[in-house]
Amino acid sequence: MIILMIPILTNSCTEFAILASGASIAGTQNAYVKAYNGLDVLTIMRTEKDIKRHLYDTIKTNRSIKNND
Repeated sequence: MIILMIPILTNSCTEFAILASGASIAGTQNAYVKAYNGLDVLTIMRTEKDIKRHLYDTIKTNRSIKNND
């Protein structure tokens, strides 16, 4: 369904608009974003979980421990 909706919604976009949107995303990456992405890749390679999943699991565990007390 999503695959069919994307061409319908972007049918009126020009090629330049699509290329410009992709370039703006790539151009906004600063050193902090690149460092985070590099660290995230290393974390995924080592633990098979990304940084966000680690944080989510830690928060979920801490809440369950807190609710059991």
